[in-house]
Amino acid sequence: MGKGARRKGPGKAAGKRKVRDVFVARPFEGLAAEPELIALREFVPSATASLPVKDAGDRTVTLASVLPVAAAAMVRGETGEILIGMQVQTRSSDISRDLGRALRWALDAKPGQVLSVPDTTSEPQPGERLQDLLDPNAELDVELHSDFGWWLTDDAQATGEVAMSLERANAAIMPTERVRPGAYWTLAGEKAHLRWVWPTDENKLLQAMARLAAAGELSLGEGSRYAGSFRAHGLLVPVWDLDAEAHAREWSEPAEQLGARLDTALKTLDDEPLNAAERRARDGLIGRQLTLR
Repeated sequence: MGKGARRKGPGKAAGKRKVRDVFVARPFEGLAAEPELIALREFVPSATASLPVKDAGDRTVTLASVLPVAAAAMVRGETGEILIGMQVQTRSSDISRDLGRALRWALDAKPGQVLSVPDTTSEPQPGERLQDLLDPNAELDVELHSDFGWWLTDDAQATGEVAMSLERANAAIMPTERVRPGAYWTLAGEKAHLRWVWPTDENKLLQAMARLAAAGELSLGEGSRYAGSFRAHGLLVPVWDLDAEAHAREWSEPAEQLGARLDTALKTLDDEPLNAAERRARDGLIGRQLTLR
């Protein structure tokens, strides 16, 4: 009888279908909004953007950098507006699917409901990813905010956990400005940085950067220094340290010029492989990378 009882456990376990969790290295690939999605996910503190949902009807859907208590989604009780949070408490191996599930939940939710965490455990189903739910050619018109007051409607008052979350978030926010699509200036205390999400194959961009670095052209000009790069969700995010005394808009033209140099370098790679000096520069750039997960 003991042997029979012991056999039942494995039998039941074998009957359960295991969900295969396959890591998606570039979750937003195929979306024109890919650079902005990564920026809002990783380093933009307070921002919103209208989300180009294919079948939202007359519903207003807003993508947010972060929601109260880092919620995955919520529906405003007063207006029925849907808010989807990028910076959340947990994730699966495919954050595009996480966000798509949160969006589908919100489209069916009632005003006032909140989804604390995304569904990261259910078996994947067709049609769940952002690529299935959004207009793939639409870019995001990102609106930056100096605080998190937009969490509340005009006549609402924060109470309890939301009030504490709002206070903590406002205290931690750093001034941020959008310099170019995917490129954000941030003032962090006495230091300023530019982080630039490039929608280009990581290896190709790295080679183009190496070509510029070897020629002494990987710079935003006086008062700037190339600091390194992040590898974030399948794309490379170069980072420059900047003169904190200069205003964000002063880096717009240098960034445009650097972008043109990088575009030119990218076009030369197929016909002109990296030379020895450029390969050494590439190795140096690789040594200054940090991967975000």
